[in-house]
Amino acid sequence: MSFEDRLTRRGSLARLGTLLAAAAGGGAAAAAADASGGPAAVASGLVTCVLTPELTEGPYYIAGEKVRRNITEGHPGTRLDLHLSVVDASTCKPIRGAAVDIWHADAGGVYSGFGAGASSRTFMRGIQPTDANGLATFVTVYPGWYQGRTVHIHVKVHVGGNVVHTGQLFFNDALTDAVYRAKPYSNRPNRDTRNADDSIFVNGGKRSMLVVKRNGKGYVGTITMGVHRG
Repeated sequence: MSFEDRLTRRGSLARLGTLLAAAAGGGAAAAAADASGGPAAVASGLVTCVLTPELTEGPYYIAGEKVRRNITEGHPGTRLDLHLSVVDASTCKPIRGAAVDIWHADAGGVYSGFGAGASSRTFMRGIQPTDANGLATFVTVYPGWYQGRTVHIHVKVHVGGNVVHTGQLFFNDALTDAVYRAKPYSNRPNRDTRNADDSIFVNGGKRSMLVVKRNGKGYVGTITMGVHRG
């Protein structure tokens, strides 16, 4: 069965969220957690995986996106590399071969396949499989804003052909302010919604925040997501 064939949408959504991994009690406790292999470590409190709420898919999802790393298709914007990790929420171990599916607005706040972006169904959309470390990476641009929503990236995680998470990834408002001072973002000032005013962010977005660091003229955003395999 090909990788693409495994990306069917059969099955129901299971809970997923951001991993908060901690080893309690120093090196000995960490070793014990690793040795116990998962559920026992979680039950004992040596390893903690906290699941965030599911967040809405939104109206702009298109199934069957391209399997590719660079999703920009030449659209302008500040470079953003995404490092998205998937782990088993019961064991905190990485899941290899999960399909991470992302989509977001371009720097002008436009989604491919809809409205002003209707002539293309592919820009700012793509799927990547996770490697042996549970990591999927993308090259994109910092998303633009559109009316009524804070800045965000949509994400789905597929494991074994089932969708095990639908969520959204968010950015620190101060960082967005800084990015938006430069073109092409500065051509569209006065974004109307920040995190605290966003109806979706307030339902769990604090636990779906990307950790973003400067990388040359661009940024790298990272997050680790803990999933139940379903």
